[in-house]
Amino acid sequence: MTAQEIRQAFLNFFKEKQHHIVPSAPIVVKNDPTLMFTNAGMNQFKDLFLGESPIKYPRVVDTQRCLRVSGKHNDLEEVGIDTYHHTMFEMLGNWSFGDYFKKDAIDWSWELLTEVYKIPKEKIYVTYFEGDEKEGLEKDQEAYDFWKQYVDESHILPGNKKDNFWEMGDTGPCGPCSEIHVDCRTNKEKALVDGATLVNADHPQVIEIWNNVFMQFNRLKDGSLQSLPAKHVDTGMGFERLVRVLQEKTSNYDTDIFQPMIQFISEKSGIKYGADEKTDIAMRVMADHIRAISFVIADGQLPSNNKAGYVIRRILRRAVRYAYTFLNFKEPFLNQLVPLLAEQFKGVFDELLSQKDFVQKVVLEEEVSFLRTLEKGIKIFEEYVSNAKAMMHPEIFTEVNSQVAFELSDTFGFPIDLTELMAKEKGLKVDLIGYEQALKGQKDKSRAATAIDTGDWVIVNSDEQSEFVGYDDLEIETEILKYRKVKAKGKEQYQIVLRQTPFYAESGGQVGDTGRLEDHSRQFWVDITDTKKENGLTVHFADILPDSLEGKFWAVVDEDKRVLTEDNHSATHLLHAALKQVLGKHVNQKGSLVNDDYLRFDFSHFAKVTDEELAQIEVIVNQKIRQNIKLKEQRNVPYQDAIESGVTALFGEKYGDFVRMITFDDHFSKELCGGTHVKATGQIGSFKIISESAVAAGVRRIEAITADKAEQYFLDQRTELGHLKALLNGSKDLLASVQALLDENTKLKKQIEKSTLERVNILKHEIVHHVRGINGVNLIANHIDLQSADAVKNLAFSLKDMVDNLFLVFTTEIDGKPGITVMLSDDLVKKGMNASNIVRELGKEIQGGGGGQPFYATAGGKNPAGLKTALEKAEGFIPHQ
Repeated sequence: MTAQEIRQAFLNFFKEKQHHIVPSAPIVVKNDPTLMFTNAGMNQFKDLFLGESPIKYPRVVDTQRCLRVSGKHNDLEEVGIDTYHHTMFEMLGNWSFGDYFKKDAIDWSWELLTEVYKIPKEKIYVTYFEGDEKEGLEKDQEAYDFWKQYVDESHILPGNKKDNFWEMGDTGPCGPCSEIHVDCRTNKEKALVDGATLVNADHPQVIEIWNNVFMQFNRLKDGSLQSLPAKHVDTGMGFERLVRVLQEKTSNYDTDIFQPMIQFISEKSGIKYGADEKTDIAMRVMADHIRAISFVIADGQLPSNNKAGYVIRRILRRAVRYAYTFLNFKEPFLNQLVPLLAEQFKGVFDELLSQKDFVQKVVLEEEVSFLRTLEKGIKIFEEYVSNAKAMMHPEIFTEVNSQVAFELSDTFGFPIDLTELMAKEKGLKVDLIGYEQALKGQKDKSRAATAIDTGDWVIVNSDEQSEFVGYDDLEIETEILKYRKVKAKGKEQYQIVLRQTPFYAESGGQVGDTGRLEDHSRQFWVDITDTKKENGLTVHFADILPDSLEGKFWAVVDEDKRVLTEDNHSATHLLHAALKQVLGKHVNQKGSLVNDDYLRFDFSHFAKVTDEELAQIEVIVNQKIRQNIKLKEQRNVPYQDAIESGVTALFGEKYGDFVRMITFDDHFSKELCGGTHVKATGQIGSFKIISESAVAAGVRRIEAITADKAEQYFLDQRTELGHLKALLNGSKDLLASVQALLDENTKLKKQIEKSTLERVNILKHEIVHHVRGINGVNLIANHIDLQSADAVKNLAFSLKDMVDNLFLVFTTEIDGKPGITVMLSDDLVKKGMNASNIVRELGKEIQGGGGGQPFYATAGGKNPAGLKTALEKAEGFIPHQ
């Protein structure tokens, strides 16, 4: 069976068992503060396990793209080295939400594996939870008995809490699990060692392929277990491992999932796969990593320097580094794998195919950037080694400093093994203990800065599902369902869940509502400072709790803020449509921020938007505002019907079976959106673009204002124009007056340049007569009265041409800022003198620093009083003969 056939067989099997096939959730997680990426198939169903959202289908089946490179589940360093770990992987899963439980889950697992996939029964081992006395948890006798119907008892193994009690995290849904392992060893190997002893022992050929989790508890913050409202089944089968077993391979990378890419890399590099372990690992790393990189970008997360963006940048750089070091790809190559990957997932995850060009462009730009950084880092390493060798005896200099290794890693993205490789080539080791300490210190600091201490929910009223009514009402009567205390960055807050709420929770770029929660008498209230979504719950933030939590409350949204936010949100929809009209249909939203002050809209486009195009876009949006188009809002529209109507859907968003459509003119703007909007476009007032810029490769950003902010902008412009006219003596032709000033300024600059050049010529002839000869070095150490850094540089280079064996030090004070210039003749550089090192030392006297090249370097500082001392120290850098 091909990989495609294996995947489809799984979905078809459970569809026949009355399971509803659901699409994969995006790999980038939204509305869950505990996760950056989807790391397990159950993530998108978390709210169903907790009873926080209604269950539409009691049985579902899917294939979920997952990523495990951060946090508790982190496989990154094993990826490519072994045969079965991956960054992005597919998790095939079947789920029961309060419907069937252990018996059906086990029966169907056995039926699928042995009757559909035809895995020999004697190859299969299963595990069950052996119990845990400390937790008060009994042995899972039920699962054991069900397995006994199919499996010899010698192949049914007990497992401890670590292996056979599945937990999502420190808190949350959990329960005993039953794993299914397959022994892929040869008959000869099996005769020597009993497979039962190798289960869960990290043997590369005795691997877990499927885990049946019987979700029945909720782990509370105090460590205790609470029974869930209903019992659920959560299964996860590693698709890549399953394909390997069925295709009878010894490595996941030898299957038709990875081989097309590996063979492409092999062909382009001219290196045969299977010839050498190091090059094999490099090809595996590239074939694996491009999957994670591509799907994360397709789901809306661009590489960046923080959070999820940094994780994906790190994966990309790891792949580029392996390609550069072991496969000799000195030019960008990784991006060429994107079209191949997109075609491979056609009909499975079409998000990548429809954004193929965009994703490839982003990967290309990241490669170009990192290859530059890689070269710079290598140069810094070479300079460090050269300087260290010059300063230390070879017997002493045997180890690369841990701080240098850490800086290469932290600043330039160098994995420590690359630094080790470069060091080894020079006969050096790396201080790994010091490096690990520096790395741990940084992680601890980062962890402490982002640590959130979240308490358990305290139930006030019966825990029914919360309902959002804020599309129609901004003030309602409601009750508190539950609350919890949260501590972050030393500040305590409370999170409150209401039975019904008019507060919009931050989502889709629109900020969360603020307002008040008033007691029924309206005499006392608490301020709601923010509203966010968490796994389907609308969570209200407050610094304090009401004195009494029982009874009725008035939930009141800040209407002024909501109205202004709606102006900007609806304007964003009009802007999106106008961009498509002016720039082309390729434009797609890549991110947005909508609040009461302004709107920010990121979109795919590969060139700067010209002033003429921006003006055209503004005209279109303002025309639509003046037409006062009424909002057409359609709720609970079947998703497929909405798509077929030509609606704009966003990549990276998880849409349910029923969606909400927002339309401003059927022929102009029609989008899927959960946000709040104006009743008619005229409410927006006016629209003004205030900036256009680049965000990343192929992504542009427009910031704009509407309503009263736009009105204030035009008033400010008029005031500024009035002041400008006054400065120009009431000129009627501002352009002509400003041009005249610029022309006059240019003329004066040329006169100053001419005067400075004459001054430089006079100075160089004066200075050349005051050269001091010391130990064969001609020293010039002067304070120079020039008010241009370029003039000082010209003077230094002129003297270099005139004086042999020159060691020149100039001090200057330009606009009150002290500076130092060092120039060396080439002969002195060859003898070991270094202008960059010298200027750094002298710069300390002026409380500053600098650098440059071995023959020419400059420094700036804050303390002009130190210039005299710097000049006096210059002579001390001349080597003794």
